[in-house]
Amino acid sequence: MADDTGHTTPTRRELTGRIGVGLVMGLCGVLFVSTARISGGESIRDESGSVAEVLRERGRTISDLTDAAASKRTRIEELTQGTSSSEDRSQLVADAVGLSAVSGPGVRITLSDAPTSALGSIPGVTPDDLVVHQQDMEAFINALWAGGAEAMMLQDQRVINGSAFRCAGNTLLLEGRVYSPPFVITAIGDPDAMIASLDSAPSVKVYREWVEYVGLGERSEPLDEVTLPAFEGSLTVDVARTG
Repeated sequence: MADDTGHTTPTRRELTGRIGVGLVMGLCGVLFVSTARISGGESIRDESGSVAEVLRERGRTISDLTDAAASKRTRIEELTQGTSSSEDRSQLVADAVGLSAVSGPGVRITLSDAPTSALGSIPGVTPDDLVVHQQDMEAFINALWAGGAEAMMLQDQRVINGSAFRCAGNTLLLEGRVYSPPFVITAIGDPDAMIASLDSAPSVKVYREWVEYVGLGERSEPLDEVTLPAFEGSLTVDVARTG
C-alpha cells in the first residue's frame, strides 16, 4: 500500500512478521549467552561423557598416582638400607600386610560371563543372570581364604586386608581401576586344601549351578609356582567412624 508521498506503507501482516522475526532473534541471543555462561565457553555435550568414560579417566589418574607412589616407596627403601635390625622388622611387617612380593604353589580361578545366546534359548533368563557378580567373586575369595590361602591377587592387583572392590554392570572397579571379564583370582597356599574349600562352600555351589544352567564360566587350575606382586595402593584410611 502507498501513501500520498509515494512511500509504501507496511501491511498489518508484514508488521506482524517483522515483529515475530525480531522476537525470535532476541530469544536466540539470550539462549546463546546463557549457553556460553553455563558451559564456560566450551561445548556442553563434551561434559556429558558416559559413566564408563568417567571410570576410565579415573583409572588413568589412579594409575599415574600408583606409579608415583611406587617410585617414592623405592626411594624410601634406598634411604633406609644399612640398618639391619630395623630392616628385618620392616620386612616382617611388609610380608604380613602384603607390601612385598611372595612366591609359592597355588591355584588360579577364572570366572567369565555366560554367552548372550542363552537369552533366547533358556526361558526366564535375563541379562543380569549372564554376568559374574560381586557376590560371586566374594564367594570364591572367601572360600580360598578359608582353605588356607596365604596371599591373593585379583586381576593384576594384590588383595590385602582392607581391599575392597565393587561391580558396575559386568565391570569390576578395584583400587580405582576398571576391569572387564574374565575375572582372575590367584591365591598362594596348599592347592588341594583350597580346591577342597571351594568344593564345600555353599555360595560357590550356587554359582556352579548357574554354570550348568546358563553357561557362566569357571576354570580352576593348580599352580606349581606363582609369584604375586606387592600391594602398591594406599594404606591410608580415608574415613574412620566409631560407635
